[in-house]
Amino acid sequence: MLAKRIIPCLDVQDGRVVKGKKFADIQDVADPVELGKKYSELGADELVFYDITASHEKRGIFLDVVERVAEEVHIPFTVGGGIQSVEDFRAVLQAGADKVSVNSAAVSRPSLIDEAAVRFGNQCVVLSIDAKEVDGEWFVFVKGGRENTGKTLFEWAKEGERRGSGEIVLNVMDTDGVKQGYHNEVMAELSEQVNIPIVASGGAGQVEHFRDVLKQGRADAALAASVFHFGEIDLQSLKQYLYEQQLPIRLG
Repeated sequence: MLAKRIIPCLDVQDGRVVKGKKFADIQDVADPVELGKKYSELGADELVFYDITASHEKRGIFLDVVERVAEEVHIPFTVGGGIQSVEDFRAVLQAGADKVSVNSAAVSRPSLIDEAAVRFGNQCVVLSIDAKEVDGEWFVFVKGGRENTGKTLFEWAKEGERRGSGEIVLNVMDTDGVKQGYHNEVMAELSEQVNIPIVASGGAGQVEHFRDVLKQGRADAALAASVFHFGEIDLQSLKQYLYEQQLPIRLG
C-alpha cells in the first residue's frame, strides 16, 4: 500500500505566505522560503505553493520565489497559480518544482493538460479543483473561487484524468479555513470516480480530521495550511498519531 502523504500548503501573495477563510479575510503569515525549509526539515511528505492571485490578476507566477524555495526544500514541491501554457510548465519545472498545478487555465483550455502530460509526463501534472455545492450539485469554480464555471466536479475530474492529470487536489470551498473537518463524503465519491491519487484540501482543524479524510474520505493525501502555519498542529506529532491509527505513514 502506498504511504499516505501530509502536505503543508503555502498560499503566496506578493511574495509572502498568507491565509484566509473561504477564500477571503487574507492575513500575512510568513516568508515562504523560511516556512518551506521548516516543513522540509520537520518531515512533511511534500510541499504545495500556490500564487493565489496570479490568475485573477492575469500575470505570471513569481519564479524568483519558486527558485528560492526550491533551493531550501528536499521534498517534492508542487507549484500552481498563473499557469497558462506549456511554456509556464517548463519555466516552473526549471525553477525547481517537481510538479505543476493547473486550475483556471485548464478549465478555459482543457487541452493544456494533454499538452503538458505529453511533454513532461503525467506525474508532473496536478489538476487543482475548487468545488462548491450549489443546489445539491457540486460545481467547479475558478479565479480564486470567484466564478462558477458551470462544470460539474465529477465530470471535470474524469476528463482531467483522461487528458493526463497524474493527481487531483480537491479543495472544498465551504470548508476552506473553517477548521471543522474535510468534506469526507465528496472526497470518497471522487475517489470512486477516478483512478488517480486524490489530495484533500480545505477544513483541517485537528488531528482527527486528517485521520478521517484519509480513512473515510479515502484520500491519498491531506493538505493543510493554517493549522501548521500557526502551530496549532505539530507536523511530527500528527504523523506519529496517524501511524498509531494504522495508516501507512512515513516517519522520520
